[in-house]
Amino acid sequence: MKKLIFFFIVSLFFIKGINAQKLPAFDADLGKKTVFGQEIRIPYLDVISYFGYIKEGSVPDEERGGKKYYYLYLWIPVAAPEIGIRMVSPIPPQLSPGKEDFKTSDYSDYFNERKKYFDTWISFERADLITNDSNFVANAKTTSWKMYAQNDDSNELPAQPSGKKYNSCMRITSDVNNSSKSLVMGLYRIGFTTYKTGDVQGSFIAQIGAVVKLPGIQIARDLESLKAAMDGK
Repeated sequence: MKKLIFFFIVSLFFIKGINAQKLPAFDADLGKKTVFGQEIRIPYLDVISYFGYIKEGSVPDEERGGKKYYYLYLWIPVAAPEIGIRMVSPIPPQLSPGKEDFKTSDYSDYFNERKKYFDTWISFERADLITNDSNFVANAKTTSWKMYAQNDDSNELPAQPSGKKYNSCMRITSDVNNSSKSLVMGLYRIGFTTYKTGDVQGSFIAQIGAVVKLPGIQIARDLESLKAAMDGK
């Protein structure tokens, strides 16, 4: 009986997740259970969406190994037990930013070209020793970054117009016994590029999922904009 009740509750969360996100429900690793031989995951309680567009000829934030990397900077205000990150390109036609979502001006400027897409590849890193917001803009220019995870292709996300499942998803569980793998308060960045060398161009939606509400979380394309958002400017 308890299993049936649990399955019913999870089903409600699952349906709610699909309706709210118009993408497959973004489910957590933490708390997953096996019920009647089926793996059941509960969707992330908090999902933040970022709508963006990389236009032709954009200058990347960094070039490594012939690849052009772009970053989304993320301020996490409290310790988190798990963070999920996924990126889909192009933005599905039924999706549009809500009041709580983030977007770049390029997304609005190139709205009619949002069908353009790229083969996503993502990473998640934390700025070393930056755990407060007093002066992270200057400190981030010289900090080292700790790599948590990387992902290229994910079968759980919709296929791109090519028919290939080249969108990306990963989940990071905090390791409180390992300072380099714990999800503490601080400055993080999501790196994205393409699997193959070449230009990145097209629309994308990046989503950050958390198993607990993260009040005060902010995301921006550059450090100055992130700090301004945190200061309410």
